[in-house]
Amino acid sequence: MKTANNESNVSGYSKSFPTVFNYAKNSTLRDHKGIEYIDFFSGAGALNYGHNNEHLKSGIMEFLESDAPLHCLDMDTEVKLKFLNKFNNTILKPRNLDYKIQFSGPTGTNAVEAAIKLARKVTKRSRILSFSNSFHGMTASSLALSGSQEKKHNDIPSQDILFFPFDGYLGPNVDTMEYLSKMIATKGSGNPLPAAIILETIQAEGGIRIAGEKWLVQLQEFANKHGILLIVDDIQVGCGRTGNFFSFERAGITPDIVLLSKSISGFGIPLALVLIKPELDIWQPGEHNGTFRANNLALCGATKALEYWDDQNFIDNIKNKGQIIEERLSELNVYSTAVKAIRGLGMVWGLEFESGEIASGISRKLFERGMIVETCGNFGHVIKLLPALTINEQELINGLNKLEQAIYELEPAAVLTN
Repeated sequence: MKTANNESNVSGYSKSFPTVFNYAKNSTLRDHKGIEYIDFFSGAGALNYGHNNEHLKSGIMEFLESDAPLHCLDMDTEVKLKFLNKFNNTILKPRNLDYKIQFSGPTGTNAVEAAIKLARKVTKRSRILSFSNSFHGMTASSLALSGSQEKKHNDIPSQDILFFPFDGYLGPNVDTMEYLSKMIATKGSGNPLPAAIILETIQAEGGIRIAGEKWLVQLQEFANKHGILLIVDDIQVGCGRTGNFFSFERAGITPDIVLLSKSISGFGIPLALVLIKPELDIWQPGEHNGTFRANNLALCGATKALEYWDDQNFIDNIKNKGQIIEERLSELNVYSTAVKAIRGLGMVWGLEFESGEIASGISRKLFERGMIVETCGNFGHVIKLLPALTINEQELINGLNKLEQAIYELEPAAVLTN
């Protein structure tokens, strides 16, 4: 099948996975040639519940048949109110969290833009503190906040961003939190207090780099002490990816603002949320808006997806499957000299290699053998694993077997462990 030749050069994933897909179900993709692929990519984290999930689809089909409003801007509808109540009762209350919910434009980068705009409005300060290896999106402010995209910063005007080293960036023996606190809160440093600190507790695009729990607690204490808002970007690693609904739960912190997108809709339909502590919600009506905010079809899928979080077995299964991944990758780290490091939590994992050429070669080899994985990290040298939270155990093992075989083939003399 010939592909169209009038699409912009900016298209990226079609070049990494050069085929034409025509079927998707759970953790399986199929192309026009009938070749099936195990999906360890999950739409870059937008499909935590798999492709065409039947539980979600049944609710969406019923909603479509009802002729309920699909597009309603942010006017009140039954489905919007149902989502708000469900999110509060299933996610916020059990975690003792109190947030107002803002529906920004339906992409993660718009949620970032809204949060930065609000932080500056609340604090009446301009500067935003971000971190090395970070990624927050590709619109102006989001791109400026992304340490992993430094080569593209010249394409945009100054956004008053200050970068500091993420946990572990300067090595295991350097306390980056101490460095940050002295450079921000000590007279003579030359740095005024920022309006906000934005971070991913796990830097996915940055190479699966995990902030320690102690570091996160210290960061929140520092922000609170100095009246700096703490914004957690949970767009890729939230919605259960780490085993908890929010990635920051493991540290017991309560950010001032939390950003969700990607898998919050459950079905891959665009939706983004900005969770705001009530006292910070000083927006005037319509002060930040967008034509497709609070899309009702996306909210229908999101409400159905939240039903999974009423089921303790579902939560336990995420943690069990995360343990399977960790155990298998640990074996690779022991028996393969090609793997330089493994990092991960729950069901987001990375395997670091010497170069981007090696990692991209493994990704291509896996694609040829019926598996989809992408690379990440500043040099594309990390294989990123994002299987659906709902993947069955046998498919998960099959995918890990394929990964293991592809890696061991880099070292013909290696003894296979399975």
